[in-house]
Amino acid sequence: MAIGLTTQRARPGLLARLKDVPWLLVLLVVGLTAVSCGMLYSAAGGDWEPWAQRQMIFVGIGLVLMLAAALLDIRTWYRFAYLFYVAGVLLLLGVEIAGVAGMGAKRWLDLGFVRIQPSEFVKIGVVLVLARYFHGMPQERIGNPLFLLWPAFLVLLPAVLVLVQPKLGSAVLIGFTALVVFFVAGVRLWKFMVLGGLVAGAVPIAWSFLHDYQKRRVLTFLNPESDPLGSGYHIIQSRIALGSGGIWGKGFAQGSQSQLQFLPEKQTDFIYAVLAEEFGLVGSLGLLVVYLCILAFLLGIAARTRSQFARLLAIGVAAMFFANVFVNIAMVTGLLPVVGEPLPLMSLGGSAMIATLTALGLAMSAFVGRDRTISRSGDDVV
Repeated sequence: MAIGLTTQRARPGLLARLKDVPWLLVLLVVGLTAVSCGMLYSAAGGDWEPWAQRQMIFVGIGLVLMLAAALLDIRTWYRFAYLFYVAGVLLLLGVEIAGVAGMGAKRWLDLGFVRIQPSEFVKIGVVLVLARYFHGMPQERIGNPLFLLWPAFLVLLPAVLVLVQPKLGSAVLIGFTALVVFFVAGVRLWKFMVLGGLVAGAVPIAWSFLHDYQKRRVLTFLNPESDPLGSGYHIIQSRIALGSGGIWGKGFAQGSQSQLQFLPEKQTDFIYAVLAEEFGLVGSLGLLVVYLCILAFLLGIAARTRSQFARLLAIGVAAMFFANVFVNIAMVTGLLPVVGEPLPLMSLGGSAMIATLTALGLAMSAFVGRDRTISRSGDDVV
């Protein structure tokens, strides 16, 4: 008997999916994490403890999750997008109820065996749920403002929960990533212009709700020398480190600002300044080139996928990755106020490292499943 046609494609085997993984992108990512461990070794004065050793554990867990995410069928991510999102929001609510405070903010959740920062993982949930919502939606519905109320709520809910921790930087990054996904999904430009006008008008009101330390960060950004030993200390020392590296740098583990303990938070927020001082302009520009290559890969994945869900997923990951890189480097160089956002794949931090690697795994899954056309129900169609 002849075998009849079916409405579903055969699922490719594990070996076929492994072959389709963008291994050059994996190599770039692994290379950056190796540089991260090296810089943390240097920042600790040539010692694997306390930072480099921990970072290697985070990287190992993250790389396993990245490959697992890449090999998971893209339809599975589509079907469980809302579940991932709800889990992230529940973790944020858990922070409000039983979060662990540190450095004047309550951002961590102690699960007993591990402490996590849910704000890093909820960014992935927002990208997933927006990609699913807009998948297969006709343009006339996207053009109707009423159909944008639900996705707007899906963005505002976690953004507000993150904002009250308080973590202003992450809330802004969630909003930026969401706006990029909205735009690529087909939302008209005039709606963004109206939103921009509303935001600009709300700035004086928002200023009154900022915490004192957040206001000091903004004022210090405008004039760091006004308080060189207080709120302006971080950015002044960072600029000294950036400038003292010169063209070629002072050499590995030879940076005076980091080795003599002048540079604060050198293992997290200001790891870029450590690299720039030790490897100079050449090293810092080399890092930027690697970041641009990763972004080019992500945009290339978005351009090659057949389904709207995979395309928006890859675009969302690219926007999230770009925003984190831009904010951290602009913060370190004094172009933006200090907001405490880590540099992706470089700064010390288990939640940030694992979340970034998992997000990159989602984009790789979109590439592996680039030829699939997904129905609104999540099935593969011919």
